[in-house]
Amino acid sequence: MNKITFSQAIEGYALYFHARHLSQNTFNDYFNTFNKFQDFLGDDPPIDRITSKDIEAFLAAQDHLANKTLLNYHTGLSALWTWCVKEEMVGDHIVQKVDRPKPEQPEVQPYSEQDVRTLLKALKKSKIYLRPGMKESTNTLQTANRNRAIILLLLDTGVRSSELCQLLIHHTDMKNREIIVMGKGNKERILPFCARTGQAIWRYLASRRDDSVDDFLFVTEAQNPFDRHYLRRMLSRIGKRAGVKRVGVHRFRHTFAINYLRNGGDPFSLQRLLGHSTMEMVKRYLNIVQADLTKNHKLASPVDNWRL
Repeated sequence: MNKITFSQAIEGYALYFHARHLSQNTFNDYFNTFNKFQDFLGDDPPIDRITSKDIEAFLAAQDHLANKTLLNYHTGLSALWTWCVKEEMVGDHIVQKVDRPKPEQPEVQPYSEQDVRTLLKALKKSKIYLRPGMKESTNTLQTANRNRAIILLLLDTGVRSSELCQLLIHHTDMKNREIIVMGKGNKERILPFCARTGQAIWRYLASRRDDSVDDFLFVTEAQNPFDRHYLRRMLSRIGKRAGVKRVGVHRFRHTFAINYLRNGGDPFSLQRLLGHSTMEMVKRYLNIVQADLTKNHKLASPVDNWRL
């Protein structure tokens, strides 16, 4: 029997992946990793001849990349080898023998209230521009209602970018003010939103009355579904107009989480709302909130202020 090559294993894993109806974003990430690894190998060896040393050398050759990206590569290859072991294509899970790259701890930098108000104020008009012989001018933007609904929903729920892009109109329950999102691992969760966010979504949808409930909730000017890259570029442009630096989806997620805890929400509910499988990230948010409390106590302490 002919040995199964690496490329053949990838083809089989693709069929397995789609049969399980897993996330398209995860599929894209995994198969980007597989393609990079095959380019690194330089040929198409039998998969049972690939060793842990090959995996280590591949990761070591990516020293220009962040550890978070290297961890994603490790995760993708590990998923492939888990399937190969199950299908008895290989006898050993070589990726498990390679240490997982430890990602750098990203800085948690939430938006301030003023940041958000400035962003919302920048939605209606384009940047000021000059034409020869004319006064300064701006354009009225037709996307203002859509972008306001997006920003408020991100801020109000902490939803991930991929989850927001996958929302359909019927995933939004305006009566009960809830959205149904499909998170990592195809885990569904229900996220509440407030009346102001609901009003912003309603105002945006009012301009799309002919659309089906099975259409995407947020669409581009060309009526195409959003993707993560379009969303990132859109928010970046709004940030530049507003003069707010580092505008992105994850900062809205951080802002939601920290304010949830500051305003009395419990960490276990927050974990469920964010769709985290562990408490690791929630603990980081708790540390930030505790630092806030310590700072505020110093400002408010009568013993300290009265020099008793």
